[in-house]
Amino acid sequence: MNSQDIILKTTGLGKSFKGFSAVNDVNLDVTRGNIHALIGPNGAGKTTCFNLLTKFLEPTSGKIVFNGVDITNEKPAQIARRGIIRSFQISAVFPHLSVLENVRIALQRKLGTEFYFWKSVNSLNILNTKAEALLLEVGLIDFINEEAVNLPYGRKRALEIATTLAMDPELMLLDEPTQGMGHEDVERVTELIARVSIGRTILMVEHNMNVVSTIADRITVLQRGSILAEGSYQEVSTNPLVVEAYMGTHVEGDA
Repeated sequence: MNSQDIILKTTGLGKSFKGFSAVNDVNLDVTRGNIHALIGPNGAGKTTCFNLLTKFLEPTSGKIVFNGVDITNEKPAQIARRGIIRSFQISAVFPHLSVLENVRIALQRKLGTEFYFWKSVNSLNILNTKAEALLLEVGLIDFINEEAVNLPYGRKRALEIATTLAMDPELMLLDEPTQGMGHEDVERVTELIARVSIGRTILMVEHNMNVVSTIADRITVLQRGSILAEGSYQEVSTNPLVVEAYMGTHVEGDA
């Protein structure tokens, strides 16, 4: 594989908390244009990995390279400016603003005009066309004037994905995008992720194996902070170590 195809690479990535190794020697290669899933039992270190990649936590060891540049020592804001944008596990939208306003604010942040507080709200109308296009992409165009607080849970997650897309991510990190959803919402959000992944790269933490088997191009299985297996769904789901550690138990959530 051409090294240019690797958008994100970690080498020996580790994180210890007071002697406890939460993530240990994780070597991750995320291929440009793929959906790459991180899976594993409770306490496997999936969310800790995400926190290291977005620099919400500082690695104890190892290196993070994005687009060939070492970003290990960069701050969260620098990481975001490079195009690594994370959609949070807890829905991160403004509840009492409309769906359109939520996306518009995200577009405004991308423009760097959030400090122009003296400008009239109408000056943001230039962003409406782009915001409406994003809402069409995530299936929320019919909810454009609805307050975010009134959206059903699955639609809230779609709005969260729209606000993440508004930041123009080169690498989109999705943290448990279907957690807490009923079957219908899971299907809708899975289909949405597959749709918005076209021309984009997605790294996702996901506990729902149906979701992973449906849309992931590559899967990394973590156990106790280390990589247990990696490959296609077919490869990891038939790996005896994975079956023993993960597939045989019904897993919800993560550490």
